Amino acid sequence: MLHKKILPLLIIPVLFAGCSKRINPSTVVAENVVAIKPVYISEKVGFDSDDPAIWVNPKDASKSLVIGTDKSATGGLYVFDLEGKIQHALVVKGLKRPNNVDIAYGLKLNGKSTDMAITTERISHKLRIFSLPDMKAVDGGGIAVFEGETLPEYRDLMGISVYTSKSGKVYAIVGRKTGPKDGSYLWQYLLTDNGSGQVKAELVRKFGMYSGKKEIEAIAVDNELGYVYYSDEQHGVRQYYADPEKGNAELALFGTTGFSEDHEGISIYKTSASKGYILVSDQGANRFRIFSREGTAQNKFEHQLLKIVKVEANHSDGSDVVNMPLNSTFKHGLFVVMSDDKTFHYYRWEDIAGKDLKVK
Repeated sequence: MLHKKILPLLIIPVLFAGCSKRINPSTVVAENVVAIKPVYISEKVGFDSDDPAIWVNPKDASKSLVIGTDKSATGGLYVFDLEGKIQHALVVKGLKRPNNVDIAYGLKLNGKSTDMAITTERISHKLRIFSLPDMKAVDGGGIAVFEGETLPEYRDLMGISVYTSKSGKVYAIVGRKTGPKDGSYLWQYLLTDNGSGQVKAELVRKFGMYSGKKEIEAIAVDNELGYVYYSDEQHGVRQYYADPEKGNAELALFGTTGFSEDHEGISIYKTSASKGYILVSDQGANRFRIFSREGTAQNKFEHQLLKIVKVEANHSDGSDVVNMPLNSTFKHGLFVVMSDDKTFHYYRWEDIAGKDLKVK
């Protein structure tokens, strides 16, 4: 599929959401008039595409994979190559409404460093975990989460993001469709070997405020800086420390204005160890609002709106991005976005960045 250059930009005055003081009204951000076209559109899943995750093959980046959820009571995890072609031998079917998916790298199972795809299975209230790249189950049939909640809706899994600490500990941070507002919406689990080469999960903390306006689905972790972000739909994006030892205080709430409908998928593009961009789906407008990753000199938790990007993906929910070169097409990274026609759209980072943002 051919690319079109980003056409002339709209210059839009904004107030940076989440700031404690007003920004000069002359401050502007750019927005493309014509939607950016993807390089590839994936083959269709069976029922309802929802969330992608990109696994970077450590031996050969050109053989990296995109894993996408097919959200249905008889759904599955679909596996695609870098052109969006289904890798049928790797697809896992028969999952019970898998919602979101993320990638864990290097968990030791039977003494072997193992990469994994972890998805939330809503009907069973379990995490399902599969080794990569072979997509073999390593979860003993599934790991129950949110155990002890008395309300059934409080166990309706949705979001998942993996945090790997600097010490090498691997955690799953899990969200649900609804939950308490008292700062315990997200539950965090330490993932380890159960002694038999299967994954076990230990609950280590409950944290995270909830507005009660809609639901919380999208979760993203910044491993290098040690933060977790999540979309409190129709309210804003919340930021916390990802390390449970650093406490449960909310660090930031941003993106509270300008969204047409729901705050959805969150992706983090890193231009260096500490700088880059936080991309948040403005679902109803088919666009992404892009905020600074590093904050400002005065406040590292003040994430300013830098750009608004309109894409062809429709009513986008989940997304993922990587910043490394994968092949001759994706030289500066790959941005994968769910579209509501059972597909996932693949974008080159430089097409998203245009002249306004940096590439790694």
